[in-house]
Amino acid sequence: MHRQARQPRAPLLGSGAIRQSGSTTNGGMSDSGGEERVTPMMAQYLEIKRAHPGGLLFYRMGDFYELFFDDAVVASRALGIALTRRGRHLGKDIPMCGVPVHAAGDYLQRLIRAGHRVAVCEQTEAPDEARKRSGKSVVRRAVTRIVTPGTLTEDSLLDANRHNYLVALARIRGDDALGLAWVDISTGDFAVTPLAAGDLAAELARLDPGEVIYPDTLGGDTGTGRVLREHGAALTPLPASRFDSAMAERRLKEHFEVAALEVYGDLSRAEVAAAGALIDYVLLTQVGHLPVIRPPHRSAGGDTMLIDAATRANLELLRTTSGERRGSLLDTIDFTVSGAGGRLLAAWLASPLTSVATIDARLDAVAWLVRHGELRADLRRTLSGAPDLDRALARLTVGRGGPRDLAAICRGLELATQTAARLAIGEPLDAPPEFIATVARDAARSDDGLATRLAATLTDELPLNARDGGFVRSGAVAGLDEQRRLRDESRSVIAGLQARYAADTGMKSLKVRHNNILGYHIEVAQQYGSVLLAQPFAATFIHRQTMANAMRFTTTELADLESHISLAASRALALEFEVFDGLVAEVTAAAGDIAACSAALARLDVLAALAELAERDGYVRPDVDDGVAFAIVKGRHPVVEAALARRGEAAFVANDCRLSGQAGMARIWLVTGPNMAGKSTFLRQNALLAVMAQMGSFVPAEKAHIGIVDRLFSRVGAADDLARGRSTFMVEMVETAAILNQSGPRSLVILDEIGRGTATFDGLSIAWAAVEHLSEVNRCRALFATHFHELTALSSRLDGLANVTMQVREWHGEVIFLHEVVPGAADRSYGIQVARLAGLPAAVVERAAEVLHLLEKSEQASERKILIDDLPLFAALQAPAERARPTTRASEIERMLDATLPDELTPREALDLIYRLKALWAS
Repeated sequence: MHRQARQPRAPLLGSGAIRQSGSTTNGGMSDSGGEERVTPMMAQYLEIKRAHPGGLLFYRMGDFYELFFDDAVVASRALGIALTRRGRHLGKDIPMCGVPVHAAGDYLQRLIRAGHRVAVCEQTEAPDEARKRSGKSVVRRAVTRIVTPGTLTEDSLLDANRHNYLVALARIRGDDALGLAWVDISTGDFAVTPLAAGDLAAELARLDPGEVIYPDTLGGDTGTGRVLREHGAALTPLPASRFDSAMAERRLKEHFEVAALEVYGDLSRAEVAAAGALIDYVLLTQVGHLPVIRPPHRSAGGDTMLIDAATRANLELLRTTSGERRGSLLDTIDFTVSGAGGRLLAAWLASPLTSVATIDARLDAVAWLVRHGELRADLRRTLSGAPDLDRALARLTVGRGGPRDLAAICRGLELATQTAARLAIGEPLDAPPEFIATVARDAARSDDGLATRLAATLTDELPLNARDGGFVRSGAVAGLDEQRRLRDESRSVIAGLQARYAADTGMKSLKVRHNNILGYHIEVAQQYGSVLLAQPFAATFIHRQTMANAMRFTTTELADLESHISLAASRALALEFEVFDGLVAEVTAAAGDIAACSAALARLDVLAALAELAERDGYVRPDVDDGVAFAIVKGRHPVVEAALARRGEAAFVANDCRLSGQAGMARIWLVTGPNMAGKSTFLRQNALLAVMAQMGSFVPAEKAHIGIVDRLFSRVGAADDLARGRSTFMVEMVETAAILNQSGPRSLVILDEIGRGTATFDGLSIAWAAVEHLSEVNRCRALFATHFHELTALSSRLDGLANVTMQVREWHGEVIFLHEVVPGAADRSYGIQVARLAGLPAAVVERAAEVLHLLEKSEQASERKILIDDLPLFAALQAPAERARPTTRASEIERMLDATLPDELTPREALDLIYRLKALWAS
């Protein structure tokens, strides 16, 4: 999980000097001595650092990124690397640490996860070029990228199955409404929505952003600022001027090349401000290299089921309460085979729909793939090899891609073409629904010509970076093979030339040699030199040097060959760079079609995965409409059922749930029964079925009819929130208050054990009033689990309330949980039996039974009050049975047992012994 970004203190960099003596080391910093002055390298560093405060500066020096001053102290502590000191500044040693360039990704990942921002400063010229300007010139450097939690593109820094959203929040002065925009720059997803201030926490919980940017004037708002701080994402306040709606409008029009923003919907000024600020921030952090960002999609309020942060945590939709993916609903239902499909499934699950038409379109597609299992299996095999087109495209467009990203584009386009062809089917399969047909059309947008060119140009084994070369296939580019031959086979080329010259002149002793002064040259014995000086050879062979016993010549051909050989490597690499840049330009030009193909493959992956889940686990298609019904027949908890199956335990016990807002039918079920009987599981499973149905998935039940749920609330279990000074009961009350204040007739509410965290009568009173409010004011569909049996009396007063209970059986003092929900109310809580199952000492269990018996007697005789004498003090080290047993009788029994030899007793003698012991005990 992302934490709030720590803002490291800006280094205290004054106009002081670096102490230097004689020649410099480590980029111009010396250890001591001499007069203090600023070295050219340190002057460059200080200038760059001043331009990028508030983060760590990775300053490229050869094969390392170096950090200095406070940056070094912060990074060494965060990364666990050695902190050294070199040179002096203002009379003090300069702290310094560094990380290798080849391993920088791992270190960046750790810094970003720790909440830091990192400005990456690269060398923008080669050292040789700097020396040409002057022997003391410093290599030019510039920040090429600012890495923040919300602007990551590298696979090593991202989770393949999760979006990494950068969110912008804006508010227009004088207007309470907010504008929210979000983008994943690694995929290009971009959306905006209007937002009421009260819904901000729920939206942040849905998006789970890596970073939130907002005007610095907004952070102090008591409500909005608190919500931002409590969410836990990295927070980046920016000057309010960056959220000016007029500037934002111009920025959006320029970027998307549109004359009016109305093409994207009726955007409010706050939405425009948020969206424009996002584009501006991405440009800032990517230093002008804007990735492919799709036009903004407007998500109108009410398009998705509103689920607040507490409900998401309680239901463990994407992660468990411990923060792990394993054990969550997403982990259970995720049968996707690609990274893009995994991200889309998580997005669907996080944002259940409220449009019946769209839900039915998804369900139609899933049903069609369920029917056609062979086609589904074929598609899943194809999709399992699909690369992450979106993220490869994003890296290429911001200048951080490599040959492997080009290969990913090629492979993805080829798979899209294959998929489109596979979906263009006829008999004997029935026609696909429109949702599948749309997927096929989008997949067919793949550019076959681009894929063909990429495949023909790229080699099979590709380096990670273009600078390593060797990624262009032989024969693909004119002139490249010659340069490679000269580079790789220079000796054989020279030997061939020598053999030709020897044959042409008839001088078998002619040699082509090389030294550092003349370079490549032709050497012959002194007696043959005059021959080469005369015609016809003089026109070809140019005299270079005369020695005592030899003469040296060159030729125009040899000089050219020497130049070619010396430049062959750089020329070969330059040609490959040209090829790479050309292919990247082609890919960028086709970005829209590539993005459409990627989205189509992701949708198909999700649909096929949901169909696979439905067929494998026996899920059924839910009937979703605009009514207020909630009728589940033999519903099951998907996560618990899957866990039982993995462990090979008994099958999950299915239960019905029938709620309705119609007159004469129960809107609220009051659920009673002992702990461990399955109340919480029953409550959660019905909430999960609503989420699954409205995301477009089949559900674990025999039958399901669900009227659209616009808001889902869950309060199941609670814990202290010590960070905000809240007790368990306060957390419970805050969450309950949110439910009672926000739920409406189309909401679904599940509440468990309201009021149990305080005194009995206080808790009962709160629970009583909450049930009445849900029934008469909120008028929502609700499941209310409680141990206050007194609440069951409300069923006779409230028309919309019915009592149900978890069925149990008692056998020889032991309670057996049947996990079945039946009409009626529990007769008691079976708390003592559950305590026995939990392993409480027998003495404690027996004592509890005594106390319970006396308390129940006092309730039956209302005129009698319980006195302290009725409950004699508990002897902690003595079991109740021992307190009642006379010492002499116990001793007599012990003597009888000690004198008995069981192996020597006849059956008759053993029976007699039992009778004697029993009579002695009863006496």
